[in-house]
Amino acid sequence: MNSRVVFLFFSFFFCASFITPTDKPLKIALLKYNGGGDWYANPTSLPNLIKFCNRNLNMNLQSDPPTVEVGSAELFNYPLVHMTGHGNVVFNSQELENLKAYLIAGGFLHADDNYGMDKFIRPQLENLFPGTKLVELPFSHPIFHQKYDFSKGLPKTHEHDNKPPQAFGLFYEGRLVVLYTYESDLGDGWEDPSVHKDTPEIHERALKMGANIISYCFRN
Repeated sequence: MNSRVVFLFFSFFFCASFITPTDKPLKIALLKYNGGGDWYANPTSLPNLIKFCNRNLNMNLQSDPPTVEVGSAELFNYPLVHMTGHGNVVFNSQELENLKAYLIAGGFLHADDNYGMDKFIRPQLENLFPGTKLVELPFSHPIFHQKYDFSKGLPKTHEHDNKPPQAFGLFYEGRLVVLYTYESDLGDGWEDPSVHKDTPEIHERALKMGANIISYCFRN
């Protein structure tokens, strides 16, 4: 078995109780990718989401999320990685292989379209598992019903093209391994409210949905 896969397996085994605080903080990371897209968009979003989860879900996540590259062996250190952006996304063959191995081993990717990433990210994600397509998650999916209940699916943070927010997934052996959120702008909603002038209600809804994603990832 690939040594990185073994490492991730044992990392997950010893952190089986993700929702219970431990002495050593767990880490989630921001995914850095090539292609020219602004992977670094929304710099305050993940720190704010982590703070919210630690306070409201009684978690122990490292407050300062690291950045990890798609093709790096370091990817296997993180149970969940988040990516966002407005533009082009390119995974080369080595990066696709690395990301696929990570997902098969138990990792989870949340990709959030920050408006403009959609036409680039969809084919890259579907290249991970040839023959497997992104499927829209029904409102009944457990990811919408963790601590916080979203009976109508993803909340809408920002309006762009008068389209409803949608959540798509890639599954491996019945397990959701990739969540792709579209026309929702969750990451914008996680940012400091002063950045986009979001209301407290919009900010809180986005954070609650983000907390559901993290909770679902660590429980499944």
